[in-house]
Amino acid sequence: MTDTAPAAPGTTAPYDALVLAGGAARRLGGADKPGLRVGGRALLDRVLAACSGAATTVVVADPRPTVRPVRWAHEEPPGGGPVAALEAGLRLATADHTVVLSADLPFLEAATLERLLTALRDTDTDGALLTDADGRDQPLVAAYRTAALRRELAALATGHDGLTGLPLRRLTGALDLTRIPDPLASFDCDTWDDIADARARIREHGHVLDEWISAVKDELGIDLDVDTGVLLDLARDAAHGVARPAAPLTTFLVGYAAAQGKGGPEAVADAARKAAALALRWEEENGGGTSAPDAG
Repeated sequence: MTDTAPAAPGTTAPYDALVLAGGAARRLGGADKPGLRVGGRALLDRVLAACSGAATTVVVADPRPTVRPVRWAHEEPPGGGPVAALEAGLRLATADHTVVLSADLPFLEAATLERLLTALRDTDTDGALLTDADGRDQPLVAAYRTAALRRELAALATGHDGLTGLPLRRLTGALDLTRIPDPLASFDCDTWDDIADARARIREHGHVLDEWISAVKDELGIDLDVDTGVLLDLARDAAHGVARPAAPLTTFLVGYAAAQGKGGPEAVADAARKAAALALRWEEENGGGTSAPDAG
């Protein structure tokens, strides 16, 4: 047990995140799978963004540049398999709950982890995992009680003279698990066709804007949630009421003004409202759909 305080009602308990990013990626011809890009972001960075709420994030792999700081671990001997990798990463975990993830989940979101952690908190089970479109367990998209993982890892190590080469099902088969169907969040990229499918999906109309905004924020190191609808409305008003090039320049100035002020979402919204009102006044002064005042 740890000294972690219990979560308040309606919130998830503090957790650590463990990302397994090793493996030979044989079905990808030995490519560096965690570094493959989907939507302009490396698969590993996408997963790290989803678990940014973790108290500690441990990646089991050789160190590499990442969008956010992590701790690195490595199984011994190298290439010892997922159970050995999980045990190596778990040595650095201190929270009561640990989220265990693979590094090839392009559609994983923080909300998914919240669902898993809530399910774990609200039951007496050892863990909560997602199932894929075919109903198969996905133990590398899951939240576990840290003590339960350590208990079963110790039992496996004793019964099999170590953990090297053991399949993950030998560990999860001994755990009492809650299952949550989620074909999208559990989608992983094992083949080039999977990579192509993921890249095509994020370019669909209903996803591309959110994906682009997330990619830009990661690239610029910005952790700020704003109302994109407000900014899009502002860009439309500026383009229509002033001139088309006014749209990107105005939204840039709104961001700059917000950064000069409080810098939060409220500052962005306030600056956007002021600029939108100005664009409407500009249009009215130039006869944008208003009638001339009556004479006499």
